[in-house]
Amino acid sequence: MSKILLVGCGKMGSALLAGWLEQGIAREDMMVVEPSAVGVLLGIPAVHGDHEIPDSFIPDVVVLAVKPQVMAEVLPPYGRFGDATFLSIAAGKTVAFLKGHLGQGCAVVRAMPNTPAQVGRGVSVCVGRVDAARAELCRSLLAAVGEVEWIADEAQMDAVTALSGSGPAYVFLLAEAMAQAGVRAGLPEDLATRLARATIAGSGELLARSRETAAQLRANVTSPGGTTAAALAVLMDNQAGFPGLMARAVQAAAARSRELAG
Repeated sequence: MSKILLVGCGKMGSALLAGWLEQGIAREDMMVVEPSAVGVLLGIPAVHGDHEIPDSFIPDVVVLAVKPQVMAEVLPPYGRFGDATFLSIAAGKTVAFLKGHLGQGCAVVRAMPNTPAQVGRGVSVCVGRVDAARAELCRSLLAAVGEVEWIADEAQMDAVTALSGSGPAYVFLLAEAMAQAGVRAGLPEDLATRLARATIAGSGELLARSRETAAQLRANVTSPGGTTAAALAVLMDNQAGFPGLMARAVQAAAARSRELAG
């Protein structure tokens, strides 16, 4: 079994860790580096920094799950694990950036997962020129928390980050906005909140299970001249509607992803 070193154990790191445990990876084959950890995390040995990693623990894969803003200072000491595969989930940080701080000979895969990984429903997109065995290792680790896709052009990762990486926040904002609109329409706040959450959760599950496109599912709900059609006339307005607003939001997120690359 491959030995895994997880560097950083925030929300995404914790989700990955839980997924690996459910996948059956033995605790003794994992180690976590997390400054706030005390001894163990989920029964897995945890140390505060790279200098505390025992010489006897030689990882096959180093998963980098720290914030992109601190990557430059965190990375260099891990270059000593030059034979390992490095899997980074930091937004914006390119393969070239990672190799520049780890060593040009290192095998690096860059991935962008998203927070539904916390419930095993995430999607991760990977890029990196590595051999088939290393690619499969990274795929299997990310598959523990959801679907995995690969792209060949790293330039597309900014759009991936903006769409699926940041995307859960757009959905949560939609839930907030729907609940607030329900309150303005006369519903009690607690009921409006429950209705918005259940509607979005149920619609997402329907979309996941259905073979129909999102456009067709939308059409299925929309009777000509009905209430849904009246709402969609506002939401799909060419000037101020949802499609144009979403396009601008994704463009803004993609631009920020490019800025984070440094």
